[in-house]
Amino acid sequence: MDKSKYGKYIQTETEPDRPDLADIRHRILYLDNNVLPGAFYLSCCWYLKASDKALGEGPHVHDFDEVITFIGSNPKDPHDLGGEIELWLGDEKHMLTKSCLIFIPKGLSHCPFFIRRAERPIFHFSTGPSKAYVKGKAKVYPHGNEEERK
Repeated sequence: MDKSKYGKYIQTETEPDRPDLADIRHRILYLDNNVLPGAFYLSCCWYLKASDKALGEGPHVHDFDEVITFIGSNPKDPHDLGGEIELWLGDEKHMLTKSCLIFIPKGLSHCPFFIRRAERPIFHFSTGPSKAYVKGKAKVYPHGNEEERK
């Protein structure tokens, strides 16, 4: 542990990721009020390959605004996502193929998302002005059944 006055503000470690996602996702860093008192929540990870597994904690809402991003890893074309992500916002299915930032107003049902194609790793981070990642259940699951999502 850094004994300097401000070294505590530099985070280089995180808790282990969920074992059931180890072959799909590699968490890099995570921050919230529990990690560093006073901090807001922020999560960074790499998605490594395509999967039919629903990601993003299932349909949910927050009582704070959230920003999520998906960024491709092609240095010659940073706008190329290098894959395809299916993301649900409310009752709309969106297919993402370019690096993007998504603003999610508080109360908007969002997720799940699926990594449908991954030619290269896809960098993902999410953040919101909340001391912890707290989610509420979405009242409606407008994205239909499993067959409709494929």
